[in-house]
Formats: sequence, C-alpha cells, structure tokens
Amino acid sequence: MHIDLAIVLAGAIVGFAVGLTGMGGGALMTPVLVLLLHVSPGAAVSSDLVASVFMKPVGGAVHLRKKTVHLKLVAWLAVGAIPAGFTGAALLHFLAQGKALQSDIKVALGVALLVAVAGLILRALVGRPQPTEAAAELPAVKVLPTLAVGVIGGLIVGMTSVGSGSLMIVALMFLYPELTGSQLVGTDLVQSIPLVLSAALGQIVFGHVQLGLTLSLILGSLPAVYLGARLSASAPSGLLRSAIGLMLLLSGLKLLGLGNVPLAGAAALGLAAVLTVTTVRRRRRAAPAEIPVPAR
Repeated sequence: MHIDLAIVLAGAIVGFAVGLTGMGGGALMTPVLVLLLHVSPGAAVSSDLVASVFMKPVGGAVHLRKKTVHLKLVAWLAVGAIPAGFTGAALLHFLAQGKALQSDIKVALGVALLVAVAGLILRALVGRPQPTEAAAELPAVKVLPTLAVGVIGGLIVGMTSVGSGSLMIVALMFLYPELTGSQLVGTDLVQSIPLVLSAALGQIVFGHVQLGLTLSLILGSLPAVYLGARLSASAPSGLLRSAIGLMLLLSGLKLLGLGNVPLAGAAALGLAAVLTVTTVRRRRRAAPAEIPVPAR
C-alpha cells in the first residue's frame, strides 16, 4: 500500500474547502484526481466516496456542536438519498463496463459539474436578502421537494461522487431561503454523511476502490476539513465560492473534451468575471448610504 504525498496535499486543499463552504468535495476532488493526478475515473469516484465517509462526519460534528444543523431536514433528505446513493453506484456498474465505463463516468462527471455551476450562477443572480446569522426558528420541512432533492442528489452522487455539496446545497438554498449561511453549510454536511456512506457501500460492492489512494485522501482531508468547519461560522466564503465555481466550470468543460486553448480562454473570462463581481460587491458595501435632502 503506497501513500502518495500529492494526493495527501490534494485531499487537504479540498477538505479545507469542504469544511469552509459545505461544497466542493467530489466536485473538486474527483476532477483533480482524474485530470491532474491521472487516476482512472472509476477509481477516483470510488476512492473519493469512501474517503468522504471519514471526512464528512468531522465537519458535521463541528456544526452539530454549534447547533447550526436542521436535523428534521437532514432526516427527510436521508430518506430519499440513502437508497438512491446505493442505486446510483449499482446503475453505473451495470450500465457500462471497461473503457466504456470510464468514458461514461467522465461524461457524467462533466455534466454534473456544469449543472453545479449553473446552480451557483442562479444563486448569485437571485440576489435574495440574506438572513441574519442570529436567526430565528428553523423553517418547516417541505417534504415532497426535499425527498426529490434527496433522490436526485443521491443518484448523481452514487454515479459520479459529485453533488452531496456542490449540487444539493444549491437546491437547499432555493428551497429554504430562511436558512443562514452557517445553517446551510452545517445541514448540508450532516445530510451528506448517510448519503456518502450509502454511495460508498455501493462503490465497494460494485466499484474500484484503491486502498492506498483512499488512505492518502483521508490523511490529507481529515485535519483540513476540521479546520475549515471551525472557520466557517465566522469567515467570509464568497470569494472562495466564486473560485470553486470557476474551478468546477473548467473541470466540467475539460472532462467533456474541450481543448486546452479554448479552456484557457474560458479560464481567463471566468477569472475576469469573478474579479469584476467581487470588486462591484466591495464598492457597494463600502458606499455610504445616501442622506435625503429635506424639502424647502
């Protein structure tokens, strides 16, 4: 069994992002393993999911202690996501084999990442008023839509390892705008624990888990996700979310076969957009409120 230091470092970087923002686990880790570290897609999906079984509870425990978790919402999401996560891993195994399997996983990953990016863009465009962090009562659970999010998210996670944070946290934001930022992160991290456990079990049965790869990911991600989760209640994460969104976009396009030159162009445009939006937001926050002139 070989411990790969590059994979340990990748696990630490992604683990910190997961703890801080509640998103970016499979959506960042799997493309990094496939595109940069040249791990086969099947092994990347399987090993990432098994590593997440150890990583997610660390961040979730921090939020449970801070009481930033909507437990009833977690329970209803789990009802849909647990069977769907295992089913997604089984479907991936039975629908394709060999080279066709690896190609299908890459396409599915690319599509899932672009869907996640679309969700993040929609989230930014909505521009809803943000609830205060001292918030109030937790919102009532919308049972049927919540079950649907659990089922769809579970299937995607089981097949690609993407979605427990990057897709589902966006869906929760739209369904439950009353949740504060820390409540969204905490609820999403805790609901992802049974989901990734179910999907990982399916990948152990049907997939291609590599012990050395999985252990390397765990060694890097566990301390980092704890640190990120400790900071998430107070640290601003808007810029990091924008950077993650850009990385998701580029990873998705690359997995779908976009060439290096157009990919570089997309990276430049995306970076310019992130910097522009960040600058505009800072100026708006810094602008003094207008003082009305009394009528004479």
